[in-house]
Amino acid sequence: MPVTYQEAGVSVEAGYEAVRRMKAYAEATFDGNVLQSLGSFGGMYALGEQVLVSGTDGVGTKLKAAFALEQHDTVGIDCVAMCANDVVCHGARPLFFLDYIATGKLVPEVAANIVKGVASGCSQAGCALIGGETAEMPGFYPIGEYDLAGFCVGIVDRAKMIDNSRVQAGDVIIALASSGVHSNGFSLVRKLIPMERTKLHEYSAELGKTFGEELLTPTNIYVKPVLSLIDALEVHSIAHITGGGFFENIPRSIPKGLTARIEKHAVRVLPIFRLLQHLGELEEAHMFNTFNMGVGMTITLPATQADQALALLHAAGVSAYTIGEVVSGDTGMILC
Repeated sequence: MPVTYQEAGVSVEAGYEAVRRMKAYAEATFDGNVLQSLGSFGGMYALGEQVLVSGTDGVGTKLKAAFALEQHDTVGIDCVAMCANDVVCHGARPLFFLDYIATGKLVPEVAANIVKGVASGCSQAGCALIGGETAEMPGFYPIGEYDLAGFCVGIVDRAKMIDNSRVQAGDVIIALASSGVHSNGFSLVRKLIPMERTKLHEYSAELGKTFGEELLTPTNIYVKPVLSLIDALEVHSIAHITGGGFFENIPRSIPKGLTARIEKHAVRVLPIFRLLQHLGELEEAHMFNTFNMGVGMTITLPATQADQALALLHAAGVSAYTIGEVVSGDTGMILC
């Protein structure tokens, strides 16, 4: 029988309801400098003509693969990517990052390897790792396991801040390729591929590598090429494709009254997603509503600038291609 995200233990609807309930409490704390309500990719706080943009996230249950393989030096990249990629969606340049490691028993070598990955991610994002917190909590986490989260703060001139207000019908939507599953949907991945050392060391002909190598591939950090693109062209909106896949994230970059029309055949789906779909007998819509499917970020800009944008991204070493356009309508996104 098909396996769903719900059956893997994650309720998307509960997440929506939790945000709805939290929203009033958060908004009660806002002052006149807060520019956006909950729901943007980053929180925005104005300081005169400049805006601080912040993002926070964790690595999630991808950590189970790191535990099984005792490989701890790459998940820090994922942690930075999940935050810094959100911040750059609003045109902000990441300034600094702080991490939080919680574990049942602190092993200095493991902690150092985790932070080694975090520092590598910060270098890729062009921000400073200025501090963090390591919490040893005996009896709370199993021995050999930990949780990893962090937050990033960036800055952008208010006049250059990117939201979705400039998006127009006829704009082109460009995909920036992902490196794999990134750090989302792993509760479902773990239902389909056991996070056990033997399984993760197993070679997969479909993937051309072991399952562990595939699943621990770090999340792409798009900050530097995207900031260069923003400096060169008229970028109208950006979406970071994380939890909720296409259906939750792309509509956030499209204003009411317009719709992102995504050409399904244009999406360069990575082999790992074909494999997961086969293993779980998953419906296509469920796949696009859970995983990034090979697209880590989308950029919306005028059609007249699409070729130049692709050329700039390719020159920066980013695999990018057109997957759709903005059309009239109020459905947020359609996959056709």
